[in-house]
Amino acid sequence: MEAYQEALMAMDDLFARDYQFALATAGAGGPSVRYVDTLWAHGCFYIVTHQASRKVKETALEPRVSLCARKMHAFSGLAENMGHPLKPENSVIRQRLTEVFSAWYFRHNNENDPGMCYLRIRPESGFFHRDGVGYKVDFIRQTAENFPFTFNTTLTQD
Repeated sequence: MEAYQEALMAMDDLFARDYQFALATAGAGGPSVRYVDTLWAHGCFYIVTHQASRKVKETALEPRVSLCARKMHAFSGLAENMGHPLKPENSVIRQRLTEVFSAWYFRHNNENDPGMCYLRIRPESGFFHRDGVGYKVDFIRQTAENFPFTFNTTLTQD
């Protein structure tokens, strides 16, 4: 199997669920990082948020962002505000997001609020690992390298 297709399949297995990443953005005051729940679907990461959030304001000015997880999964790409969840063009991803985030979606989000929105992150590059294999991915060129990789970093508690 081609390495790029193998990498995408591995990403589906790892990230096509509620997966937390630290999202790094750049604002006028410098870099900013926060944890967000993401969903990997249709070749992108999706985040449920609000127009008034710092992440939305910062990505409107500088769309380049990075995602990083505790297990050394890291991606860089471009963020785009998709607008309100009830826009007709968001219906397919809304269905998936409400399913995957069902434990908290409607408890923490008010779709009657016109400021609610989705952010889509189109990855350009990334590194992740699964089952002893590391993947370095170039999403723009649609290429990937895979290689033996052992995650042996000690994760600390808080």
